[in-house]
Amino acid sequence: MKRTTTGVAGLDLVLNDGLEPGAVVVVAGAPGTGKTILAQQMCFANGTAERKCVYYTTVSEPHTKLVRHLEQFTFFDPQALGTRVEHIHLGDFLRPARQEGLEPLVSEIVRKTLAEEPAIVVVDSAKMLRDFADERELRGSLYDLTARIAQTGTVLLLVGEYAPEELRGGIEFSLADGIIQLEYEAREPVDRRWLRIAKMRGGSYRSGKHTFRIGSDGVQVFPRIETLIPHGVSAVSEQVPSGIPGLDELMSGGAKQGDATLVTGPSGVGKTIFGLRWLTHGMERGKRCLYVTFQDTADQLVGVAAAFGWDLTSADAAENVSISYVPMGDLDLDVLATAVRSELNDHATSLIVIDSLSELAFAAREAERFPAYMRSLVGLVRAAGSSLLITSETAVHGLAANAMDGLLFLFDNVIDLRYIEDGSGIGRAVYVAKMRSSSHEMTLNSVSITDRGLVVGKEFESVTGRLGWSALRTHGLLEVVRPKYEVPDR
Repeated sequence: MKRTTTGVAGLDLVLNDGLEPGAVVVVAGAPGTGKTILAQQMCFANGTAERKCVYYTTVSEPHTKLVRHLEQFTFFDPQALGTRVEHIHLGDFLRPARQEGLEPLVSEIVRKTLAEEPAIVVVDSAKMLRDFADERELRGSLYDLTARIAQTGTVLLLVGEYAPEELRGGIEFSLADGIIQLEYEAREPVDRRWLRIAKMRGGSYRSGKHTFRIGSDGVQVFPRIETLIPHGVSAVSEQVPSGIPGLDELMSGGAKQGDATLVTGPSGVGKTIFGLRWLTHGMERGKRCLYVTFQDTADQLVGVAAAFGWDLTSADAAENVSISYVPMGDLDLDVLATAVRSELNDHATSLIVIDSLSELAFAAREAERFPAYMRSLVGLVRAAGSSLLITSETAVHGLAANAMDGLLFLFDNVIDLRYIEDGSGIGRAVYVAKMRSSSHEMTLNSVSITDRGLVVGKEFESVTGRLGWSALRTHGLLEVVRPKYEVPDR
């Protein structure tokens, strides 16, 4: 039989195309983690006139209140109530206590399942059944329920407020074919919701913690990128000109299509302008481009580009560029990866700019995971034959503090923008630190920000120090400049 979709694209990907028909799955998590929303979303996605979904509640909030909470979500359809999604309260089978225990409740669920063959049956909250039966009776009742449901094509969801330590024992978890664990993790600067598949019989799934969010569309899952291994790499031989006057001459004509390029430098040195010009020059050549930004909104980037004569609002631009603004409160490694993956799946995208990944590394608070994440992100883009340009912040003074330290081997090209001491003034310079399998100039060249954007100038002859950490060495003696007036003695 065909697998049952969850109605959540990211979760289906984590589960490798949904759930097996007849599967018994526990949806576990603390209060407020999103269990009921997920279960309801699955019901509204699967319920049809031919095969409805049945949502049983035990001793929980009234159905009128439950429905009122669902009205804010786009997946909710009031016309589906009763015909495609049926809500049934099981309180009459639990109170007052019956001599038969849970047997009437189990019989009712099994009877309706066999008679109507619903796509999904939900029991919410299954944990509350423990309040109405001892361990032995609960074990027998749940065994009877799960065994008889397994003979049908119906997916049974047992929703409950189970703590992580409870997943190691308990009759629900030993009988279940699968366990979906939902958690809410409080952390600075941004709290995070994640889910993981703790168990799933009869099929493979993507392990690890997967970020999910609850918005107006309901639950949205962002699969962990390390579990999405590309099948191969698209070989492309053409070069990608940067559009920055003077730079390609330092790089033997420019980077190759499919390369991953890292642009490092301190704040204000011109990294965003660099990325914008690389992107707009690609658009001018008819290439599809994606710009991911964490600081500047789409409107702000349009304004910056316009100041240099680059149009991001024309009809051609609308077809060839997508700007994805991820505000600081939404910074998450898997959210970024999903945005990139979706663009690559939906469009033949040639160029991708991410500005700046050091902000993401700081906000994500996942330092141990970051190297594996970056390998996966670069591999994902490279497998699609797309070119990737990432900016990363370094310190203005002193030795560079770079989020990419130790990861430079991932990049085909590394370009360093820096401030330098030039006489009594401060200038900008560029240095091509690395080009894989290609010759390049090993010089420090001047860079200016003009009305055309960045322009690479001549090689410096006498400046040998980066601003703040190395003494300026010049030819000849330094002239001492005396103040224009004397400070009187006191």
